[in-house]
Amino acid sequence: MRPLSASELLSVWERGWAQRPAQRALILLEAAFPETDLEVLAELPIGQRDDRLLRLREWTFGRQLVSLTICPSCGERLELSFNVDEIRVTPGQEPKGELSVKAADYEVRFRLPNSLDLLVLPEGEGMEGWRLLLQRCMLTAHLNGEACGAEQLPAEVVTAIAAQMAETDPQADVHLALSCPACSHEWEVLFDIVSFFWMEIQAWAYRLICEVHALASAYGWSEADVLAMTPLRRQLYLDMVGG
Repeated sequence: MRPLSASELLSVWERGWAQRPAQRALILLEAAFPETDLEVLAELPIGQRDDRLLRLREWTFGRQLVSLTICPSCGERLELSFNVDEIRVTPGQEPKGELSVKAADYEVRFRLPNSLDLLVLPEGEGMEGWRLLLQRCMLTAHLNGEACGAEQLPAEVVTAIAAQMAETDPQADVHLALSCPACSHEWEVLFDIVSFFWMEIQAWAYRLICEVHALASAYGWSEADVLAMTPLRRQLYLDMVGG
């Protein structure tokens, strides 16, 4: 794995412009792991994928993460600031390839979801998407020794499978505990590194394109010339253009 240059990151952003989050994650990983087959990256459990994206994000924008959210109780706007290490769960741990759950006379063998599974899910969230994900990840299911399908599993068993997945691959299920200073309301939100990282990349790309435009207009430099500069040197030229 290696950090991405400004030119490479801008290319990643352009390639992922109209893609779904799971595809954007793979585009990022493919650029950062040029020595690894894309198929291998796509088959990583989501937690392992997210651990790699978290490391890439740290190399790209630093250890500190800042975001805004709104209290669901009073509507107060909150600024969140936290460190990469606060949301990194047991880095480097590789979960087992096959898991099993026994509940309500059912015995189910399954694997953890990966990016290929997420790519085929319908847009949005809900029980339909979860059932489809379960169908893809389930290896075998038996009720009192008789084979059955994923659609036959009761809610109790589905809940047990989801809990086992979250316990085995905790980096894929990171929640932030929040408390509103205005009304003291407490709640949890799911932290999605793919969406968070991509929003940062998009904001960075817009700024960088504006900088390229300003310097190209002032000095006649090409995009490659501007991107090859260090951020400090680029900013110094921008200050002079602005002055």
